[in-house]
Amino acid sequence: MAILTEEQTMLRDAARDWVQARSPVGAFRKLRDSGDGAGYDPALWREMGEMGWTGVIVPEAHGGSEFGYLGLGLVLEETGRTLTASPLLSTALTAASALLIGGSEAQKEEWLSQIAAGAIVAALAVDEHAHHAPEKTALTAVKSGRGWTLNGGKAFVPEGGAADLIVVAARTAGQPGDADGLTLFLVQGDADGLTRTALKTADSRGYANLTFKDVTVAETAVLGEAGGGWPILEETLDRARAGLAAEMLGTAAQAFDVTLDYLKTRTQFGQAIGTFQALQHRAAKLYTELELTRSCVEAALEAIDNGSADAGALASLAKAKAGETLHLASNEMVQMHGGVGMTDAHDAGLYLKRARAAEAIYGGASYHRDRYARLLGF
Repeated sequence: MAILTEEQTMLRDAARDWVQARSPVGAFRKLRDSGDGAGYDPALWREMGEMGWTGVIVPEAHGGSEFGYLGLGLVLEETGRTLTASPLLSTALTAASALLIGGSEAQKEEWLSQIAAGAIVAALAVDEHAHHAPEKTALTAVKSGRGWTLNGGKAFVPEGGAADLIVVAARTAGQPGDADGLTLFLVQGDADGLTRTALKTADSRGYANLTFKDVTVAETAVLGEAGGGWPILEETLDRARAGLAAEMLGTAAQAFDVTLDYLKTRTQFGQAIGTFQALQHRAAKLYTELELTRSCVEAALEAIDNGSADAGALASLAKAKAGETLHLASNEMVQMHGGVGMTDAHDAGLYLKRARAAEAIYGGASYHRDRYARLLGF
């Protein structure tokens, strides 16, 4: 488990105070019930920008604080506790990472300052089917004049409906399944030929399917080099996975805390149900899993900050472990609350639904167990 600096502790505590005051679970429930297709509250997003959260990993030269991935992970953990729906992960971590890793100086100058200010929403469009498989990209990009023409589709893009900037993985050579021949493009959300279809999902977030029909972008829209997008994409995804794992850790930790409080206050047969040994064992197991998950998540974020060679493997370990722990925590939250846990009036269902969606984004536990083994040479 990481030993936090004084500055990191202050950032975490400030984030905890803000989400509890400005974005409790009740705020998410209200947003869900409103039917707002954006999937987030623009006013809260502006506040995140004003507090500097959107620029935590952005260099100071571009308006950020360059506080590192562990710092941003601490913020995401707190937003995960209250199910805060925001573009923080997709914009301030994922899209910003793609620009930091593969962007030219001109691209960084144009976009990172806007991300750091919270002035735009950005997204990564990578998957095209129900399961995470970035190497199976089939969306094509063909050289045309002084630019490229994109045709194809992307599925379940987080913040895809609201994004002003979309980092798109496209195939410029090879066949679906090949890592070689992928290229990343920066596509503006209002590009001609881009159609966005909002999706209604269990966790009530802002996902969209994107269709590209003869979408033309300039040569300057290429992120990195044509045909050399796979290393950039893989590094970007690892950062997204570690950040999402941090959010999932927060969600699981809050599910545990709420359940533990219930075990202490709910009485049956004249005593608190938390005195029953069977429930104590289940609570103890979940606590242990949470501590293990925290170690995995913080190790991945620190490895990214340090540029460690095993950052990819640790990111997969964190995502797999966070998925399994959140699955268990959300199940136990519903089951230990009994009948009330099955009702929409209780928050347990909101945690369960978010858990199932988060488990699948950027690869589920089975995907990352396989990847972790492969990266370790098994």
